[in-house]
Amino acid sequence: MIYDKTVLLPLNVDQAFELITQPARLRRWQTVAARVDLKVGGEYRWTITPGHHAAGTFTEIEPGKRVVFTWGWEQPEAPADNVSTVAITLEPADGGTSVRLVHEGLPTPEALAGHAEGWNHYLDRLLAEASTGDAGADEWAAAPADLNELTSADATLAIVQRILAHVTEADAQTQTPCADFNVSQLLDHLAGSIANVAKALGAEVADDAGKSPEVRIADLAQPTLEAFYRRGLEGTIDMGFAELPATMVASILNLEFLVHAWDFSKALGFEVSVADELTDYVEVLAQNTISEQVRASGSFAQAKEVAETASSLERLVAFTGRTVHA
Repeated sequence: MIYDKTVLLPLNVDQAFELITQPARLRRWQTVAARVDLKVGGEYRWTITPGHHAAGTFTEIEPGKRVVFTWGWEQPEAPADNVSTVAITLEPADGGTSVRLVHEGLPTPEALAGHAEGWNHYLDRLLAEASTGDAGADEWAAAPADLNELTSADATLAIVQRILAHVTEADAQTQTPCADFNVSQLLDHLAGSIANVAKALGAEVADDAGKSPEVRIADLAQPTLEAFYRRGLEGTIDMGFAELPATMVASILNLEFLVHAWDFSKALGFEVSVADELTDYVEVLAQNTISEQVRASGSFAQAKEVAETASSLERLVAFTGRTVHA
């Protein structure tokens, strides 16, 4: 069965091709995270929404014209006939570039309906990104239906990446709610925390402070979370300073992503929007992770009081020792 749809983007063909093939561009409209080896025989892995990962191989590439790749879902419960083919063809047109997406080999009417709903959603976001430069936060990534320490890490990563996309060099020395960190220092801290988890998982990452803040963190987080999904949440992980339950290590990533998203947003004067279901869940992770011993080590200050009317996110950041209304 086949899905076939064409949209007109107000961009030239090279700009349109970048939007559908480059990780930093894909994150703006389709993916939470993306690994792309853009060559024939090269592989990709996209986190479409938290906990849902599409993966496959590029079979045809004509830069600025066409890209074809196999498509399959990484979930263990995915059926054996899971693999299909996506072809995206670009042609110059009046007003921009015509982008035709054809998804062939969908095995059942249910598979066609599900993928049609998904492609319609993301092609609408592609058009919004191409037209306005900002497709906005993807509501499909906001609150995963089946929350665990890894799906919530995907969701919180999406939030911090969206905030970091607004950080510029002019913000580097701006103070954050973390007393010891300005924006540049907090970015270094976040990058180091992710890299430490990656090392413990055996994932190969290389931090590059010369990248833009969003790209820097995304390029560290993607291989880290991919390695974590492959490993799973069972057992313990040697972090160098201690053996920690895998669930606790994943919880640490959640706190790094979401709490520092709040820190960056406050430093930049932005409001960060997070689904209550997600912050409620991460607050439970925080309560299970931040012990009095951890606070005594200096990693977190004592929890601050908040008003009864405080939002779920405000309760979370107050628990980590931050003053909500300074």
